[in-house]
Amino acid sequence: MPSATVNKPRPSELLSRLTSAEPEVKVRALREVKNQIIGNRTKKLSFLKLGAVPAVAGILADSIDDVTENNNCNNTNNFLVQSAAALGSFACGFDAGVQAVLDAGAFPNLLRLLANPNEKVVDAVARALRMIYQSKLAPKYDFLQQKNMEFLISLLNSEKETVSGLGASIITRSCETNLEQKALFDAGILRKLNSLLEGGSLSQRDASLESLATIFRNNPEVISKFAGPEIGRPLSSIIDLAKDRYPRTRLLACMCLIVIRNASPHFLQDIGIKTKLIHILLELLDDPGQVGDEAPFAFSSLIAQKEDLQKLALEANAIDKFHHHIKKGSLHPRRYEGILLALADMCSKLESCRTKFLSLQVCFFSGTNYLAQPNQVKPWSHSRLWPPMVFTQQQSLSLLQVLNLVADALTDYNAGVRAAACICLKSVTRSIQNLSAGYFMNETIVIPLVQLFLDPSTSVQVAALGATSNIVVDFRTHRSIFVQCGGMKQLVQLAKSMESSVRSNALWALKNFVFQADNRLKEGVFSELTASFLSSLIRDPEPSVQEQALALVRNLVDGCINLIEFVFAEDGLILGAIGRQLQCASKAEIGIQGMYALCNVASGNEFHREAVMQLLFTQMGDKNQSFVVKFLQSNDSQLRTATVWTIVNLTCPSSPGAPCRLEKLRNAGIVSQIKNMVNDPCVDVKLRVRTVLGQSMAFGDN
Repeated sequence: MPSATVNKPRPSELLSRLTSAEPEVKVRALREVKNQIIGNRTKKLSFLKLGAVPAVAGILADSIDDVTENNNCNNTNNFLVQSAAALGSFACGFDAGVQAVLDAGAFPNLLRLLANPNEKVVDAVARALRMIYQSKLAPKYDFLQQKNMEFLISLLNSEKETVSGLGASIITRSCETNLEQKALFDAGILRKLNSLLEGGSLSQRDASLESLATIFRNNPEVISKFAGPEIGRPLSSIIDLAKDRYPRTRLLACMCLIVIRNASPHFLQDIGIKTKLIHILLELLDDPGQVGDEAPFAFSSLIAQKEDLQKLALEANAIDKFHHHIKKGSLHPRRYEGILLALADMCSKLESCRTKFLSLQVCFFSGTNYLAQPNQVKPWSHSRLWPPMVFTQQQSLSLLQVLNLVADALTDYNAGVRAAACICLKSVTRSIQNLSAGYFMNETIVIPLVQLFLDPSTSVQVAALGATSNIVVDFRTHRSIFVQCGGMKQLVQLAKSMESSVRSNALWALKNFVFQADNRLKEGVFSELTASFLSSLIRDPEPSVQEQALALVRNLVDGCINLIEFVFAEDGLILGAIGRQLQCASKAEIGIQGMYALCNVASGNEFHREAVMQLLFTQMGDKNQSFVVKFLQSNDSQLRTATVWTIVNLTCPSSPGAPCRLEKLRNAGIVSQIKNMVNDPCVDVKLRVRTVLGQSMAFGDN
């Protein structure tokens, strides 16, 4: 005979029972609410919509008043335990629940209950508060107030595991500044955390490792004090915990060691420790839970911008290991994103890593891609490229299949994965070899990438633009694909975005798109932009946008003499904007791009050179305020080079007006400044200075 089905009370029924006058009914309702919502976000949301959290918080508040009046009551303690547990369950891993608990005013009441004489009440309250402090929404705790520091110390000194763990969690979530880190050290907090590392429970060790990493972050001074003889052998303790039997402890110990090394590179220099960290993190990828999801992010933090560690990771077969996990499929989005970003960091600097990455079997890219953050494209400012890689027919087929899988990653439902896929693509396409072969400028990649220009997530848009910036470089024969799928017009639209990061990256991509492009393509881009809009971008309030707008103009007017006419459109709006921006340039990069733009204009005919001269002297006024002289005296060698190049073009001996322009430059003190630069430490500057002086001598200048 089948057993009878036990129907759980509906949320609305439970909510009504929470207001019951019978204590047993109310306690059972609280317990049932807690049991139904544990690990169930859908249920939590249902109860939130019905207003369950304020009701539970109200029971907690009323019970506190009962404790104050009656001093001891079993029913009251049950209410406190069950209501605190229910509030903790709402807050656990659910920011909407945390916000609801805070809005209901339960937080200060929970803090008060830590002083309750009943151990069960304190334990339930500490667990609830710890759930709250796992969220970024948790109230910030002010360590700089003496009474707060004393309270924190009392938590850490508690013999109750949940209470001391709460103290550590408060540090992890609230410590943000160097001043707070120093205050915690001065108060002896690190000594206490270290004692928990060596003699505490599993939970206390893990909480202490997280807190220590927070206190160490970007603070070499605190790290040096912690590692000194005053506290004992703390670094050895952390290194030992990286070999602990528990995966989460190993991960947290690795993360703590990574924070130490990133802030103070002179610690943990031993190659054995660095290799061990890499192997431990790769092993932790096998963990099926949260540890495995977080391990690739820790790996990324370890190797980012460090070629030596990237080489060690390559030798440890890290790329193959990531490949193995990707081909298994069904990855949690967090793990999927982390693996892509780890691959991005692996391929960000070393060509050997990119080669290994692209040589993997097709299943490697079963839906993921690897992107690097946007970077100034220096290697491709040269016209000469490396020879393309040569693929066999079978390898070419595999590459095509890989690209199809890359495209799948770009269309993943999760925004973090999409952004990571773009970042991965950005890193891989930093290879001049692969760019020169044109492998990435095809519909398989370009179409989904362009579609991400309209992604609702700004971070995805920026990442997609970063990948595009590399892909569009120097491939004149393939640029039509990008135009045909609407990429160029969308870049122009994104240059109008309200987000400065989107505007800047859209201009970056346009700058690279027109680099050494044919006249027809440049004319198409300029007609979409218009002179008035481009001049407004040069005057944008954000320096990064100004820089990229000037760099775009520089590339637009490079080449055919007819292209220089762009800066004279609409009564010279662009040329005037360049001059005004150079006069008040807020950083060297703006001056560099602006001067190279003028340098390209001055490479044209007499009319163009005279226009540049007029701009220089109109803007300069008193020669002591000349931005040209300031640029020549700059500490930035690139800015000095760009400025001297402009003078070279203005004084070209074959130009009829050169003697007159040279005289004006001499009277303005520019030539004398250039004479002082004959021994400039930068070779490029020195060569251009000699060219200017040679041209000057051709006109009789001694």
